[in-house]
Amino acid sequence: MKIGFHTDAFNSAYWNFDQCLQWAEQNDVHFIECGLIDGVSWIHGLGYQPHVALYEDPLLLRRKMERYGVKFSQVDAAFPLSGKDGPLYGVPYVLKTLPWAKHAGCECIATTDGLHKPEGLSDDQAMEMMKRSYSQMVEVAEAYEICINIEVHGYFTTNPDRLAQMLDFCDSPFLGLNLDTGNSFIAGQDPVAFCERFKDKIRHVHIKDVSESLAAASRGDQTGIAVSQCAIGDGVNAENIGRVLEILQSIPYDGILSMECEGAGGPMIEQSLAWLRTRLASLPA
Repeated sequence: MKIGFHTDAFNSAYWNFDQCLQWAEQNDVHFIECGLIDGVSWIHGLGYQPHVALYEDPLLLRRKMERYGVKFSQVDAAFPLSGKDGPLYGVPYVLKTLPWAKHAGCECIATTDGLHKPEGLSDDQAMEMMKRSYSQMVEVAEAYEICINIEVHGYFTTNPDRLAQMLDFCDSPFLGLNLDTGNSFIAGQDPVAFCERFKDKIRHVHIKDVSESLAAASRGDQTGIAVSQCAIGDGVNAENIGRVLEILQSIPYDGILSMECEGAGGPMIEQSLAWLRTRLASLPA
């Protein structure tokens, strides 16, 4: 297993993507995950957002990243697909991302559902709509040999039975799971049980702890959180993360563990990195 991080860690620090590359090089981290922007944004254009726009040339970006010894583990094109706007905005977003990601040397794209029950649709109607959307996306993903990952993040994906249905939307090795230890926990589920049940589908992993205060205020009421708000290992989900790592080791999973935590301009994510490296080193060979 290899360690990476999501640039969301530096949203609050208003870093740009180049600063994230510098942090990766300084801390001997070789995999990075970021969100993709389809269009222009003033905050991104001024250098205050650590994500990448699709107007940036992917091959030139790939070459820049190689100079830092970094490559993409996954790019995030996760416009919610469960609502009425999913086919209108989410599907074209992913289809546009696929050729870009291929040139950028990225093998995975994150997708997900919405945080809440979709308005104006029954659960079954939303599921049927998502099935059509994923069928379209996976057909193109197979041509590019890029995995479309369903991230545990919303109303449907934090329900293990619904998630099982979604992972069966297409019979394809290019539809997989992005396990998220924090989102499954904050939704009131058991991250360890999630990992055990879906271990054969896992293609990418978000390692996310949950602070004690956030868990007390929101567990069971939310389906997803952006970052941990505490260093990984300092929250109430740390024990679960350790057990998830043991399951992943036993598979064996040889993919990326992408840290999703508040960076605080560096110190908090560096503490998380040290904790995760220690836990990985303690796993049986």
